[in-house]
Amino acid sequence: MSRAFTIRTATEADVEQITAIYGYHVLHGTAPTVEEMKRRFHHIAERHSPYIVAVREDKPSVVLGYAYAGPFRERKAYDTTVEDSIYVAQAARDLGVGSALLAELINRCRDLGYKQMVSVIGDSENKPSIGLHTKLGFSMIGTMHNCGIKFGRPLDCVFMELTLNPFEKDAAK
Repeated sequence: MSRAFTIRTATEADVEQITAIYGYHVLHGTAPTVEEMKRRFHHIAERHSPYIVAVREDKPSVVLGYAYAGPFRERKAYDTTVEDSIYVAQAARDLGVGSALLAELINRCRDLGYKQMVSVIGDSENKPSIGLHTKLGFSMIGTMHNCGIKFGRPLDCVFMELTLNPFEKDAAK
């Protein structure tokens, strides 16, 4: 079965649509500006980490979703670990976009030699994101309770991880 979208490396020309998708997901909250999203885009690009988009096959300028591998932490000791971010346009839900994006992101990060991918899901009620990560092999590593607030409601953060390229035992010494 052919899917109606393709995945490619994101470009700065995609950032406006990426911002709109992200803005929807913050649901009328304080979505970042296009300029802030461009800053984030360039930060990922400077690290040579993957930043990808799913686009409509018949209209390749229409972004259906995006994903990228950002730094887990900025300290040098954590350079082998990335944190994934993935967002899908509301109109593209249930088309397999999220699964395809995350699978491609995982493959690209493996190819780049990253060791771990961490997902920090900003709401323990976000069952679709938790389910997607579980389906693609992530393991639950914990929940930080009431660490955020949105629209007056406390939020948990769910932490999940996936080993991309195991460390060799001797290398860890």
